[in-house]
Amino acid sequence: MTNGIEIRLATKTDQNAIWEILQPVIAAGETYPLPRQMNQSEAIGYWLAKNHTTFVAVLRNKIVGTYYLRPNNLGGGAHIANCGYITHPNARGQGVASTMCKHSLEQAKGFGFLAMQFNFVIASNKGAIKLWTNMGFHTLCSLPEVFDHPKLGLIDALIMFKPLER
Repeated sequence: MTNGIEIRLATKTDQNAIWEILQPVIAAGETYPLPRQMNQSEAIGYWLAKNHTTFVAVLRNKIVGTYYLRPNNLGGGAHIANCGYITHPNARGQGVASTMCKHSLEQAKGFGFLAMQFNFVIASNKGAIKLWTNMGFHTLCSLPEVFDHPKLGLIDALIMFKPLER
């Protein structure tokens, strides 16, 4: 537990709380390359996919964030981790995302991953880029105009990478 935030594995009973976190982010379409019209069943199916280990962040007995951890690829790329994180809008600025990221790095190392890679960090998501950079991630490249932002039009996405200590 960090800053009063507990991270635990997600359970089936967490699905409505997870949807409450996912829905506004998916509908806004500004930080995740998911279909904006995704319904609860589709979103939960994606977030809790069989190849994802999904966690929730709990603060004062309320789920305030969620993340999944998975292999970035199969086969020869399965030694690199990938994660997706979302914090409840009412819990932003309270250390939830950084706590989830720290936890995910520890989990990834414990699962035997050698590095973590973020494949599609939206360039306008300055808060995430700052956090990931502060957590030791490096931007490997910028993919030009690969994300159709609902307000900004075509913008770049970044690939960010961090080797895990052995």
